[in-house]
Amino acid sequence: MKRFDLERQEMISLLRERGIVDEQLLLAMGHVERQLFVPEPFTPRSYEDNALPIGKGQTISHPYTVAFMTQVLEVRKGDKVLEIGTGSGYQSAILAAIGAHVFSIERDRDLLASARRILDRLGYRVASKTGDGSVGWEEYAPYAGIIVTAAAPDVPRSLMSQLADGGRLVVPVGTREIQSLAIITRSGDHFDRRHIDSFKFVPLVGKDGWQEMP
Repeated sequence: MKRFDLERQEMISLLRERGIVDEQLLLAMGHVERQLFVPEPFTPRSYEDNALPIGKGQTISHPYTVAFMTQVLEVRKGDKVLEIGTGSGYQSAILAAIGAHVFSIERDRDLLASARRILDRLGYRVASKTGDGSVGWEEYAPYAGIIVTAAAPDVPRSLMSQLADGGRLVVPVGTREIQSLAIITRSGDHFDRRHIDSFKFVPLVGKDGWQEMP
């Protein structure tokens, strides 16, 4: 057994206990090695259910948060998914391991370069670019799913417009201190919205997000 295999199995057991039931998602999270996305000196803590620093004031989200957001996104193999906030690249890897066609935007060039190196080394094909994620990536729209890993003051309209009919957008919204998770489902020109409390993310900075870091 390789280092961290037991910890990864224990993480999957915890996710099951907390209500994660999507077997394809659990398989992906059991396959992707989270420790490869966590910088030293935090690597030994890779499978704790905690957010961990990755530099540039950003974090890799709790495993449960990644699992919960991905589960409510209802990703299936072959779906085209837009991720806002590449960060460490871990969420991108989970989506790719499920079989999604992943497009990801990161505002920090250094973080994106690091994530690309890891994803390429592991063989996960993810289209990515630096830019303002709050306005999406219109060139490849529409998307079956859009997942936002940073918090906005409200649901960005640009992202809503890039959803496919029947598509789903998952985004934390609220203040800088506390947010709820908005789940938006598109049906033609109608957008059904529900919220789940309570989450804590770094701010989404951009035209349709926060204008600047605190």
